Amino acid sequence: MRGVSNKPFNLNPVLAHLVLDNNLSLSLCMKMEKLKLILVLFFAACYTSLSITDGLLANGDFEKGPKASELKGSLVTGQNAIPNWTISGMVEYIKSGQKQGDMVLVVPEGTHAVRLGNEASIKQKIQLVKGMFYSLTFSAARTCAQEEKLNVSVLPTNEKSDWGVFPIQTMYGSNGWDSYACGFRADYPLLEIVIHNPGMEEDPACGPLIDSVALKLLNPPKRTRENLLKNGNFEEGPYVSPKESWGVLIPPHIEDAHSPLPGWMVESLKAVKYIDSDHFSVPEGKRAIELVAGKESAIAQVVRTTIGKVYDLTFVVGDANNSCEGSMGVEAFAGKDTVQVQYQSKGKGGFVRGKLRFKAVSTRTRIRFLSTFYTMKNDNSGSLCGPVIDDVKLLGVRYPNAL
Repeated sequence: MRGVSNKPFNLNPVLAHLVLDNNLSLSLCMKMEKLKLILVLFFAACYTSLSITDGLLANGDFEKGPKASELKGSLVTGQNAIPNWTISGMVEYIKSGQKQGDMVLVVPEGTHAVRLGNEASIKQKIQLVKGMFYSLTFSAARTCAQEEKLNVSVLPTNEKSDWGVFPIQTMYGSNGWDSYACGFRADYPLLEIVIHNPGMEEDPACGPLIDSVALKLLNPPKRTRENLLKNGNFEEGPYVSPKESWGVLIPPHIEDAHSPLPGWMVESLKAVKYIDSDHFSVPEGKRAIELVAGKESAIAQVVRTTIGKVYDLTFVVGDANNSCEGSMGVEAFAGKDTVQVQYQSKGKGGFVRGKLRFKAVSTRTRIRFLSTFYTMKNDNSGSLCGPVIDDVKLLGVRYPNAL
């Protein structure tokens, strides 16, 4: 038939063209997917950088104050008068050096703070990364002789209890101020931090001073081959202001999952103090723990162990170079085994090493440290102090019977 070739039709060029098109399409799709991934990571990084800030909250030092028209003496009259904060109840804007009767009110950092009267509160909304752990640090001081407390909450939350109580009756700082820390998990990306005075004092003007409200992202530590304990050197912990020289108190009965000291629990009646090497003598690294209230000040961690296996618990005991002098002792526990390490402090820094060898009798062993004695600073302040714990390590002993 005319017009029809008898030669067989060659499909190779067509197939080659189709394969080339498919390869180009596949390559283009892969490039698009990579671009999408890069963009996702980029925006996630941007979101993270905007959401996370290790340091003061916006106007966390209260140096930006209300307008003169929103003050009646020191009393703040507008709900949103303090920039970045929302207030309720009787909130006063305090200037350093302001007098309350015969007492001069001192501000720890900068020149301003706020005072919370009966049932008064301050709150601020913050943007965080959902699912991450954070510590909140703030400074507080009593202005009256009565026992005072603070409720701190982070809302909304999936926890059964959405607030923590901070008793501030016992003061540990020599200047009347203490810093406190609590930990929490961000269950939602937008949260509200609330600091509330639940007290009902006879004098409605009585109430704690608040300053230096700060936030820090906590990186959950992991166990390693070199140490079966998490965060044994205490390097991961709450924010410590470079301008405040009295450390940060971690209050009692703080659970492991939400501790501002990752890996550790404060299972005692009194707080422990988190100290830094810029202001104290720290045996190892930049951070350590000071047991400031005798046997009422203890930290603990539960670790997985193998029944019948021998372990060595090693640690350092010292003083913080803060005029804490005299005989000190630390009791270390591993399950039912215990050792006591004595340290004679001259209050100028120094340390000794301690060791506890034990055989595990359970798959989970509680490691615990507490101070044997009560000690006060030798500076006429009457402030409680105590031994420093640092460089805590737990390792299995391969040949326990070897010389």
